[in-house]
Amino acid sequence: MTSGRASPACVAGDRPPAHERRPVSSTLLSRRDLTFLLYDWLDVTRLTERPRYAEHSRETFDDVLDLSARVAAEHFATHNRAADAAEPTFDGRQVHTIPQVKAALDVFAQTGLLAASMDESIGGMQLPHAVAAACFAWFQAANIGTAAYPFLTLGNANLLLAHGSAEQIDTWVRPMVEGRFFGTMCLSEPQAGSSLADITTRAEPQADGTYRLVGTKMWISGGEHELAENIVHLVLARIPGGPPGVKGISLFIAPKILLGADGRLGPRNDVVLVGLNHKMGYRGTTNTLLNFGEGVHRPYGQPGAVGYLVGEPHQGLAQMFHMMNEARVGVGAGATALGYTGYLKSVDYARQRPQGRPLADKDPTVPQVPIVAHPDVRRMLLASKSYVEGALALVLYCGRLLDEEKTAPAEADRARAHLLLDMLTPIAKSWPSQWCLAANDLAIQVHGGYGYTRDYDVEQHWRDNRLNPIHEGTHGIQALDLLGRKVTMQGGAGLALLLETIGATISRARKAEGEAAELAVQLGGALERVGAVTRRLWGTGEPEVALANASVYLEAVGHVVIAWMWLEQLLTVEAAGSPDGPEGDFLAGKRQAARYFFRFELPRTGPQFDLLASLDRTTLEMRESWF
Repeated sequence: MTSGRASPACVAGDRPPAHERRPVSSTLLSRRDLTFLLYDWLDVTRLTERPRYAEHSRETFDDVLDLSARVAAEHFATHNRAADAAEPTFDGRQVHTIPQVKAALDVFAQTGLLAASMDESIGGMQLPHAVAAACFAWFQAANIGTAAYPFLTLGNANLLLAHGSAEQIDTWVRPMVEGRFFGTMCLSEPQAGSSLADITTRAEPQADGTYRLVGTKMWISGGEHELAENIVHLVLARIPGGPPGVKGISLFIAPKILLGADGRLGPRNDVVLVGLNHKMGYRGTTNTLLNFGEGVHRPYGQPGAVGYLVGEPHQGLAQMFHMMNEARVGVGAGATALGYTGYLKSVDYARQRPQGRPLADKDPTVPQVPIVAHPDVRRMLLASKSYVEGALALVLYCGRLLDEEKTAPAEADRARAHLLLDMLTPIAKSWPSQWCLAANDLAIQVHGGYGYTRDYDVEQHWRDNRLNPIHEGTHGIQALDLLGRKVTMQGGAGLALLLETIGATISRARKAEGEAAELAVQLGGALERVGAVTRRLWGTGEPEVALANASVYLEAVGHVVIAWMWLEQLLTVEAAGSPDGPEGDFLAGKRQAARYFFRFELPRTGPQFDLLASLDRTTLEMRESWF
């Protein structure tokens, strides 16, 4: 692109053309798997036929993927353990982080990757969203704590690009794109938690068109630090006189430091750090309790934090969901990346760690074999492979849907992509957060006693990943969103589209020769149950009964979706034939992972669908006094 941002080439240095490069082996992510998913399956190079991506090619996609892999390995992974061991501290005046965090973020800013998918006019590269998601996954795998700062900033900037004024974009988004300002999202409050209808932070209108914010926000990741010149807080608050509940919520920009008329940093806004929260994982990311309008700083002599309204009053929750939906898929991507790197490290360990002998040979004079030779270790590794590679396919598929929504020539295709992405979002957030965490658990098990020590990375990956089923909407909230809202929206159009789309894959597979046709029959049976059980649940006329076991529904439908992802991959594998050598091994591994998921995982959904169809009231009828 011809923007003023650094291009991948100018940061990556001189390297041979992409077609002459061999994928570099890494224990962060599999470059070969990304190539398979992006090019062989999703065919992202076809997007270059569209005007938005016309200046790109596979060469530029490979360049930026290689750059991401290198920067992640050299600048993010190198301090992952150090940032975990020396988490941020607050001395009552400012927050301190280890210097490697800022150094890595400065390098990240130089790459221009924060604006990878943004418009050229704002300083972006205009990369397809699927490619940008693959790029950012390298950083999430390398160091989720440090990667959280640009992750939050990206969501903040995209929200303002969608809902902010031209002046707000120039004032706040451009410095974020340049890496000078970072961003946050301030939703939750100590007394409200996830129940945003109960937030109490208020925004008092001023004569000059600004607002003064007064209230407390909890669990604000990246809420205070010295890693950037400024922090742009997006804050949900209530304008006095507005309607109660979520309909009365508005959205405001409340920066840490106010700007003068010339755009230079001015006085400190009245946003005060009360203290840091100390989490089990993600320790490198500051997590904060913030007071707005405490009266400590009194900018311009008046109490209250200065805030600028985004868009129209009382539209804050709808606007914030723009960022939250993006963040939810991003959380799923982060969970996938953590599960993936744990899987690769456990494979590497299993190949090198000698222990025991084959079951059929107990001769103590025979040399020990690597533990990968033991069937149960292979079972654990194969399970992990099926989880992480299935989840990565789903995350990148969601990125491809976003590309369709933004650039498909036909309006009907854009609307279809939007609806399908909306339907898949709670699954893309929660399924990887549950099952890639399970992969991290298995990585510890493969390492044995060593996996439970801090001498190996896998115990940190598990701790980091354990947050993902909680933040940006818990597992239960995603379940209620899927069953309570997504399957019923537009008269069930979203569910119908999902069933139709999966059904199209099943039809293709049934026409194909080979194993895909057999697996298609199995998936077809599970898909029929999704439709039947959903109708059964909502046919009761009792929402409490329908939603009592929503988490079971989310898990069952999620498994059906991942089975679909594996059937799609298997069709791509079968189209490639059976080459010899490493490529043949890679494709054979895909086939085996697909088999595993269909034989070991998809059958789990049968009892789950049975339970849902029975309209079981066990949890609904449980009384508090019985615990």
